[in-house]
Amino acid sequence: MSTIAQTTEEVTIKFAGDSGDGMQLTGTLFTNDTALTGSDLATFPDFPAEIRAPQGTLAGVSGFQLHFGSKKIFTPGDEVDVLVAMNAAALKANLGSIKRAGTIIASTDGFDKKNLRLAKYADGAKPTEDAKDQGFTVYEMPVTKLTRTCLKESPLGMKEKDRCKNMFVLGFLYWRYNRDLQSTIDYLNRKFKKKPDVLEANMKTLKAGYHYGETTETFTTTYNIEPAPMEKGTYRSVMGNQALVMGLVTASKKSKLPLFYGSYPITPASDILHGLASYKHFGIKTFQAEDEIAAVCATVGAAYGGNLAITGTSGPGVALKGEGIGLGLMLELPMVIVNVQRGGPSTGLPTKTEQSDLLQAFYGRNGDSPLPIIATKSPSDCFDAAYEACRMTLQHMTPVILLSDGYIANGAEPWKFPKAADIPAIEVNFVPPTDDDEAKFMPYERDEKHVRGWAIPGTKGLAHRVGGLEKEANTGNVSYDPANHEYMTKIRQAKVDEIANHIPEQAIDNGPTRGNVLVLGWGSTYGVIQSVVDALLMEGHSIAHAHLRYLNPFPRNLGKLLRSFDKVILPEINNGQLAKIIRDKYEIPVLQYNKIQGVPISKAELKHFVGSVCETY
Repeated sequence: MSTIAQTTEEVTIKFAGDSGDGMQLTGTLFTNDTALTGSDLATFPDFPAEIRAPQGTLAGVSGFQLHFGSKKIFTPGDEVDVLVAMNAAALKANLGSIKRAGTIIASTDGFDKKNLRLAKYADGAKPTEDAKDQGFTVYEMPVTKLTRTCLKESPLGMKEKDRCKNMFVLGFLYWRYNRDLQSTIDYLNRKFKKKPDVLEANMKTLKAGYHYGETTETFTTTYNIEPAPMEKGTYRSVMGNQALVMGLVTASKKSKLPLFYGSYPITPASDILHGLASYKHFGIKTFQAEDEIAAVCATVGAAYGGNLAITGTSGPGVALKGEGIGLGLMLELPMVIVNVQRGGPSTGLPTKTEQSDLLQAFYGRNGDSPLPIIATKSPSDCFDAAYEACRMTLQHMTPVILLSDGYIANGAEPWKFPKAADIPAIEVNFVPPTDDDEAKFMPYERDEKHVRGWAIPGTKGLAHRVGGLEKEANTGNVSYDPANHEYMTKIRQAKVDEIANHIPEQAIDNGPTRGNVLVLGWGSTYGVIQSVVDALLMEGHSIAHAHLRYLNPFPRNLGKLLRSFDKVILPEINNGQLAKIIRDKYEIPVLQYNKIQGVPISKAELKHFVGSVCETY
């Protein structure tokens, strides 16, 4: 039977199965191969909270969603065209997210009586048959059996053979979407070069999956997706934490400062520690501390010693680091605190995304303790946001908070990476040594930006006192004077406020500069807002999108921009945290759209809400 090749504009695929089924790796490899074809893309890995949830259960389902196409892609997709379900639980957990008449590829080995029971199906249930009755196209594949047959001559044990089944699925999808296997073959050669039996088994299974699609008469259609119209340049697929790591390393090189990263492992920030540790050849020092408090205090020490000092964590870690961050603020030392946000409070939802720590970033320390806050908006944007946070901390001598979240950190998209020569240097000026014994060094003497000098300990003539007790203006001596404390509190605030004069004014990302509706966003809501505003502009509505990178201080023109629109809508993956701050500062009404379910806001739901506001005009 001949195969029909169809061209389609966009596709959303979700890989779902047990944590041990390799769905994250399968999705990542398919994503990397997709990037090489020139398609635009966005991904959404979805991890179970438990490290190893019981196999076959709904709690143990791990998913990876990929949306790619020949047009600009802003989100990982609302509904999926193709669901790869490695077991019954994966189908049950994701059935509601499949498009009407969508496709299900079911690994039938995961639909036996045991798996049906673990997924809480009723006795005698036939979920794949039910899916067919609902109008879905269902392809049933005995993936485990086919993998074992393929590897019957392999010396590997049965458990090791079964671990190769994700390669069978990947090979089949490469056939379905007319892909080349070479990028994955190269990956397997690198990954298993010291394990030839494992390498051979994965290679063989990958090719078997490809040929299964090619030779089985059930499958009659393949799909082509043309390259997306993208700006010329060299691209790579990048995840948020990867881009953030590269931004930090680049800032180290461009500031000519050694980078110190003090951290304690925590989801979803741990990959930053792993990533930076791999850059030892760039002089990067990573320190895995015994706890969050030790990590931040070591980072304060590194900043005092003249390093580009970074610490990274998630919300619970920021809570523990609070006093240490306050110490860095009191000492007025440059350091970046990276918070990759997750669902809270307390341990909360460790593997689910949320924009829940904005108020913590603003107010989560004792005393009046203002800090600059920057937020990244997408995986590739993490590079620029990290670089900007480093520039800001070094040039304004204050700790800076950089907000990312789990969606951004683990998501991926194409990144047109810059040339080193095109990235501006970060100027750093240490206080120079002095031979003048009569001149007394004033560590808290300030320039026109209210910034004190960075004096490295041991520098001749620059002996000075450090600590968490209030400083006397100019001298830095311990002071309990009430008027001095008020002055120092005010000057620390003034230093942060002054930063507004050294950052860009707020621009409109999409749409007119004035009109009926402005959708204001920050962080990972960028893609869905951009997509919704695009669609509503096409429908003729007077609507625009502005996205904030600088959250404290706000860009100096933000108030004027907000008042240029009749209505301001603020979508957030929290209970309205930025909305509270905007109302307090600018005294304007804000329409909130809040989703707090551990997943991103979907295009359909936000378009319904924003569209209903637009329809009132």
